[in-house]
Amino acid sequence: MTNLPDGRYVDDAPYDPQASLQQLERADLDAPNWVLVWRKFKTHKLGLISGTFLLICYLLLPFVGFIAPYGPNDRHPDHLFSPPQSIKMFHEGEFLGPFIYPMTSEANLETFQWEFKPDTDNPLKLKFFCEGSTYKLAGLIPSDTHLFCVPEEATLFIWGSDRLGRDVFSRILYGAQLSLTVGLIGITVSFVLGIFFGSLAGYFGGKIDWVINRVIEILRSLPELPLWLALSAAVPSNWSPVAVFFIISVILGILDWPGLARSVRAKFLSLREEEYVRAAEMMGASSGRVIRKHLLPNFMSHLIASATLSIPAMILGETALSFLGLGLRAPAVSWGVMLNDAQNLASIEIYPWTALPMLPIVIVVLAFNFLGDGLRDSLDPYQQ
Repeated sequence: MTNLPDGRYVDDAPYDPQASLQQLERADLDAPNWVLVWRKFKTHKLGLISGTFLLICYLLLPFVGFIAPYGPNDRHPDHLFSPPQSIKMFHEGEFLGPFIYPMTSEANLETFQWEFKPDTDNPLKLKFFCEGSTYKLAGLIPSDTHLFCVPEEATLFIWGSDRLGRDVFSRILYGAQLSLTVGLIGITVSFVLGIFFGSLAGYFGGKIDWVINRVIEILRSLPELPLWLALSAAVPSNWSPVAVFFIISVILGILDWPGLARSVRAKFLSLREEEYVRAAEMMGASSGRVIRKHLLPNFMSHLIASATLSIPAMILGETALSFLGLGLRAPAVSWGVMLNDAQNLASIEIYPWTALPMLPIVIVVLAFNFLGDGLRDSLDPYQQ
């Protein structure tokens, strides 16, 4: 080693590229598993972008009332099926900042439709952090402050209004609270049941395995959509929207667990013969401890990837049930409930913005699928 004047030390040995490569490989092997997973996940661009997008969506759910200019059921009788309004910056070549042109409505007695025309002579600037309809921040704190709004004499329909004069943009934001949450609740129920019964079948085997497998086969042999319809139709119509929401979430979770249970069972059948499992049993560890501490951690990567791929199926299930009128019902607001209002193809042809709730469903489902693909590739960092 040579001591330089600035206090640094330099190795006198010649540079060996092979030794440096071995040191890097050793550093990778010694790194924590989560570091290797994150390092590989960052290379999956679609998965990283999708995960960031979904994280932002879920973080914004408690603040939907603040972002939305109107409440989910606020009606404007003079603006039925009002077209989308664009937010502009310049009026007659002069910069005014964010503003809109108010819409004037007039009934056409020949076509029996409302006709809307922007009043281009009267630009109205948007107000920020203004007072509007009341809501509960995070479902707990009452508030009436909104991110943006327009003067009371005008309306602001960024994505148009529906047949009752309700703002489609605000309803999509409020609908995200139920449509995105139903997947989390459903997957929680599915995972609890799937891991419990799958681990019992795979670890103990014998009669327990036989009984659980027969139950799984019976459930998987039933046609999924008719079974959803039958269970949803059994929910009393006089129940509150919140009660129906939780029941629908539980139903989706109950019908999804057999596939996960079969995967857990197959993995446990191969892992229970490993030496570390036998050693834990010989040292007196209980069956529950062996499953929790030794078997499940080795299967956790597959479980996480399965969760991200199962949540979109839950979202689509709730959407299908609500679209058919057997899931969530008004006054609850979800993307499926909004699509139920857009079943009339003639109305969609005339007022295409009423079908806009399809877009967030497609985008969120694609994001979950891309995230699941990225996690599935990254959770086994040693696989090339």
